[in-house]
Amino acid sequence: MNPYVLFFLLFGLGLGTTITFASSHWLLAWMGLEINTLAIIPLMAQSHNPRAVEATTKYFLTQATAAAMLLFASTTNAWLTGQWMIDQMTHPFPTTLIVLALALKIGLAPFHSWLPEVLQGLDLTTGMILSTWQKLAPFSLLLQLPISPSSQTIPGLIVLLGAISLLVGGFGGLNEIQLRKLLAYSSIGHMGWMILVKGFCPQIMLFTLCIYIVMNCAMFMTLSTKKITTTNFLAIFWPFSPGLSITACFLLLSLAGLPPLTGFMSKWLILQELAKQDLGGLATVAALTALLSLFYYLRLSYAVALTISPNNLTGTAPWRLHSANPSLPLSIFTTMGLMLLPITPSLFSLFMI
Repeated sequence: MNPYVLFFLLFGLGLGTTITFASSHWLLAWMGLEINTLAIIPLMAQSHNPRAVEATTKYFLTQATAAAMLLFASTTNAWLTGQWMIDQMTHPFPTTLIVLALALKIGLAPFHSWLPEVLQGLDLTTGMILSTWQKLAPFSLLLQLPISPSSQTIPGLIVLLGAISLLVGGFGGLNEIQLRKLLAYSSIGHMGWMILVKGFCPQIMLFTLCIYIVMNCAMFMTLSTKKITTTNFLAIFWPFSPGLSITACFLLLSLAGLPPLTGFMSKWLILQELAKQDLGGLATVAALTALLSLFYYLRLSYAVALTISPNNLTGTAPWRLHSANPSLPLSIFTTMGLMLLPITPSLFSLFMI
């Protein structure tokens, strides 16, 4: 892709997200979401193969449907209450519609079916953008919605969407061998963890989102170094890059939420908050679904670390060759994705300001 065109598209991505961040009016927020969607469409279809075009079409139709629902719900709220402000959503009907529209945008279950198919048709770099940056604008709108246990709108829908997403994210990846689809189900599960705590402590939700973005970027960058897209290809990871394969195992365990890695702290804070709200049953379900996710993360770790494909001397030579891939972003995100647990109190205090 032409560098000028690429810069223009990335600028559009940043501009759309920034407009949504800064807006308190639903029309401006909708405009930012549309700019964001239109900017990523050419990036998704840049390879021009049929799978990428199909994924781009599915993504466009899904996002257009969600944007139309959001615009209809905000207009309905203005008609019923006379308010266009995001933080003045008081009527339960448009609030429910907006929550469902944002759930469709970020791929929460049961509106998740487009996400694995779309992610499977993209290259790893564009998939990383779709799994991380594209979540920011919808989550900023969710954070501004006045949904709490003391508000008029009881967050039962939020909790239901979170619980279903946890189950779909856990069961969906059990028999999956395509890594991009598996990471899509992992995204659905992590979105479920975040949305589960939205009505009780939005700061934990924002904190979990930031931690997930760090870990997911590190995982996508690791797979992108050798263009690994299936579980079978993980077996040849070790001869080409022994050090990177070790960090890939730890990144997978961090995504699973095992201590003492970074991914543990967000899950622990969410379970603690659910216990404080006397939702012990929901916390138990969330912890059990984390075990489902742990199963397929351990299966991938086994494929990376304990499975070595037959190689001759010629096949094992390329790991000694110099790699042209930039290593600084990968090393930064990998370090953050593995070693932030000891400074959890300091990090979380920044989100409580």
